[in-house]
Amino acid sequence: MNEIIIVKPEKCVGCNACIRCCPAPEANMTKQLDDGRFITMVNPDKCIACGECVKNCNHGARDYIDDTEECMSHVIREKIIIMATPAMKAVIPTKWKGVLDWFKKQGCTIFDVSLGADICTWAHLRTIEQGKIGNIITQPCAAIVKYIETYQPKLLQNLSPIHSPIACSATYVKKYLRRTNPIAVITPCIAKKTEFAETGLVEYNITIKKLMEYFDRNGITIPTDSGDDFTYKFDDIQGQLGSVYPRPGGLRDNLWLHNPDINITDSEGVQKVYPEIDMYAKMPESKHPQVFDVLSCDQGCNMGPAAGSNQTAFDVMATMRAVENDAKSRRKSTGLMGRGEDKLFKKFDDELRVADFLRSYKPSMPTPVPSVAQLEPIFEKMGKHTELDKRNDCRACGYKSCREMAIAIYRGLNTPDNCIVHAKSVLIARHSALAKQHEHLAEITAECLELSNKLKNDVAKINENMNNIGESTSATSERAAVVKELLENIVAFCNDNPTMDADSVTQLISILETTISAFSALDDNVNTTNESSKLIRDSIKSIIELVAEINTTLIKTEEE
Repeated sequence: MNEIIIVKPEKCVGCNACIRCCPAPEANMTKQLDDGRFITMVNPDKCIACGECVKNCNHGARDYIDDTEECMSHVIREKIIIMATPAMKAVIPTKWKGVLDWFKKQGCTIFDVSLGADICTWAHLRTIEQGKIGNIITQPCAAIVKYIETYQPKLLQNLSPIHSPIACSATYVKKYLRRTNPIAVITPCIAKKTEFAETGLVEYNITIKKLMEYFDRNGITIPTDSGDDFTYKFDDIQGQLGSVYPRPGGLRDNLWLHNPDINITDSEGVQKVYPEIDMYAKMPESKHPQVFDVLSCDQGCNMGPAAGSNQTAFDVMATMRAVENDAKSRRKSTGLMGRGEDKLFKKFDDELRVADFLRSYKPSMPTPVPSVAQLEPIFEKMGKHTELDKRNDCRACGYKSCREMAIAIYRGLNTPDNCIVHAKSVLIARHSALAKQHEHLAEITAECLELSNKLKNDVAKINENMNNIGESTSATSERAAVVKELLENIVAFCNDNPTMDADSVTQLISILETTISAFSALDDNVNTTNESSKLIRDSIKSIIELVAEINTTLIKTEEE
């Protein structure tokens, strides 16, 4: 199936709200990006296009595709046939007539889907009366049909073979009125696109929300009509009680109007109807109601995901009640209190064939459910080692149970890292490891600080000793200079004194000159020592500064 529900990854925050509200167990695919974010994409082959995720996404990450733009580009050239669903009256109560008038001005012909709903009721009644169908699940809701085809194909034998009201309208227009122009239907439903693709009866699904956005975007003003008159000049018969189909139990009420003895159970709303369909599949046929009337949306089609309306449930139900009263006033029948033969149905009996309004379905092969043994390694990856762990069922992942999450992971639709319990256990383990590392680092820091303090003290002592050496060498240098000067004077005296023995003088002078050389060397060594001492003192000063920085850093680290 082509993608209908779309995702804007840049807006997805991985909150799992889409999974939580989705009735289709394989419609969502969660993956982790390189930056660590989780995003949930759509699996178009398993999505039923119910639109519940679009309604529940608070971040604008989910949207849908319909045919509004494409249809509008062809509307004048192809003289599109426009079919108006009765939900328009409840969704845009003051604009629906103006919208239809706008299309009429573009050269379109306008037909009432309520008439198709009347045909749908008639066809159901006749097949039930003739015993041609057993216990059935109604199928005006395309999301329900797609769910049964995809997830409960064994229930296709129970799914009503009668076309939906829209398909009945399209069949009537094409086969009985012999109209060949492309058909566009104005609906509040995203999933109708799947029905149109399967039946091939309708070319365009124009949702009310996208249509009104189109008008606003293109500066098209639709006049407001605040009147309570629900009559409109369609290009063929206007429908009657079929106009209440969009409300919960609408098909049921139509059947009961003609045959109150039919055993009918109704259900609507994503969180209720799909679990009950699954329950229906497990029940024996003997416990099934004669008719199970089902709708995906909680308030029926009137508050569908593509309605884009600010009408409340009370608003739409009040409108439906007024629509019903209007339809009853136009209904013609024989007998008292309208309990005789319905004249519209008499017309259908005379002009229509039930066989023309039947459809078939396309079952899918259900994905096998993994065994307990196959799920065991998945649970291990999720950090769920005990039976209690496996039944945590916190639902933070969006699934109703840890087992459903494990099945999704097994099918490649999710990842263990998206399990919050698993993520918390990983974080706790990492925190424990970090705590141990921090403790070890604190010990090392303390040892380093102790060694650093010792080094500081040792350097101070070295510096003190170097100062003493400097003072000592300076004193030695001064004394050596004095002694050298004295010896030089003695040598001079000996050389100038002729009374001394020449050999003795020569020997003495030699000794004195040797001593003077020794003192000169000593003086040179002392100077070199002084220069080296200066270099050493400068280095020690740098070391002291570095040790101070080390101490400051170690103390700060220890405090942190």
